Order: sequence, then C-alpha cells, then structure tokens
Amino acid sequence: MAAAADLTPTSYIQHHLQNLTASVGEGSFMTLHVDTLVSSLAMGLLITFLFWAGTRRATAGVPGKWQAFVEILLEFVDRQARDTYHGSSKLVTPIAITLFFWILMMNMLKFIPADFFAIPLSWIGIEYWKPVPTADVNATLGMSFSVFFLMLFFALRSKGIGGFSKEFLTAPFGKWMMPFNLILNIVEWLSKPISLAMRLFGNMFGGEIVFLLIWVLGGASILGLIGGALFGFGWMIFHILVIPLQAFIFMMLSIVYLSLSEDSH
Repeated sequence: MAAAADLTPTSYIQHHLQNLTASVGEGSFMTLHVDTLVSSLAMGLLITFLFWAGTRRATAGVPGKWQAFVEILLEFVDRQARDTYHGSSKLVTPIAITLFFWILMMNMLKFIPADFFAIPLSWIGIEYWKPVPTADVNATLGMSFSVFFLMLFFALRSKGIGGFSKEFLTAPFGKWMMPFNLILNIVEWLSKPISLAMRLFGNMFGGEIVFLLIWVLGGASILGLIGGALFGFGWMIFHILVIPLQAFIFMMLSIVYLSLSEDSH
C-alpha cells in the first residue's frame, strides 16, 4: 500500500473501500471478493470456537463464567425467536443464533482500524483489503437471499406447492385480479431480502466512511490528530450500540419473515 503521506484524503478512502478480488472462470465469468469471504469465514469459525469452548465442559451445577455468559446470550436469542415465531419448526432458533452472532462478529471488525490490516498485508504484496464483510453489499445480499430461500422452504412446507401457488395468485384481491396479485406478491417477496440486505449494508458502509473521514482529517495536524481521536472515540462509542442493533434487527426481521411465510392470507 502506498504510504499514507502519498495519498490524498479521497484516494486514501477509496483505497480502503476497495475489495481484494479474484476472477473465476474464463473471461472473468465471476469475481470473488476474497477479503469478504476470508473475513466472514474467519468470524464464523471464531464464534463457533468460542461457543464450543463455553459448552464443551457444560455442567448442570454452578457454571463457569464463560459458560454462564454463553448461556445468557443463547437464552436471549432463543427467547426472542420463540416470542416472534409462531410456527412449529425447530429450525428457527438455530437460524436466529447463526444470523445474530455471525453478523455481530463481522460488524465488530469495524472497531479495528483499517490500517491494522492494510499495512501488514501490503508487506506481502496484498494491495487491497476491506476488513468488514457487512460493508460489502455482496455479503449482505448473500445472507438475505439465504433467508429468502428459507422463506420459500417454510412456506412450501406449511402450505404445500398447491396451497402456496393458489395463495400467490389469488391473494389479496381474489382470483379475478390474478395478474395484479402476481405482480404484488413478486414485489413483496423480493423487497424483503433486498431491504434486509440494504439496511445492514447501508449502516455498516456509512459507518466505515465516517471512520475513514475522521482518521484522514484528524491526521492533518497535531490539533487535528487530537480532535480526530476524540471524534473517533465518540463515533466508536456510538457504534457500540449500532453494531449489535444491526445484527439484532437483521435477525428479528428474518424471524418475522419466516413466520409470515407460513401464515395464510
């Protein structure tokens, strides 16, 4: 990576917002965002390991501190899932746990300054590295469309192909308005995963830009450095609330959508 002194504020921000990519297939059939894939996989493995460490020696007696903490977190998510979802599937709580804690871990990478990753990686020839996976719309769309396919699965499991097709074509205006019902239902079903993805992406991407702006503008002078440190600390305190809140909203909306997909209209 070019030295920070050689970059203008605009080029510095653009540099840190660019993904490390790799082309797949002949003629660049598909482009992978390597940093997003690696970071999201690493955070998934990390939270799995942390929960495994907290439960591998679980005891019915007095739990250890980490076991107690893990149990509190899991019970919180389980309670939210049970209160929101009114169907009979036992998959909802595992889905909620996976979504909330995986997104939370990916969001928490925002607390680590971008140069903490970029500078060491530049020593081994890796020019770009965008560390926060949820600031990449490809990652948030991937998760939201996974929820979309789960919605289809829950709907088909509950209503069957015939019941789902009939409802899709006749609700909410009746069979004589079938074309309008079809258009309305297509828009409704597609808007759910898209809005789910864009909400998470917009908050994380916007926060990333503000962090970078504070860092760049604060480095102009000693006074600016002190001011940037204060503003950066304040923005980080604010994000202590935003980061878990965005994970919670994504999880709760996903559960609501799964519950609605089983309801009859």
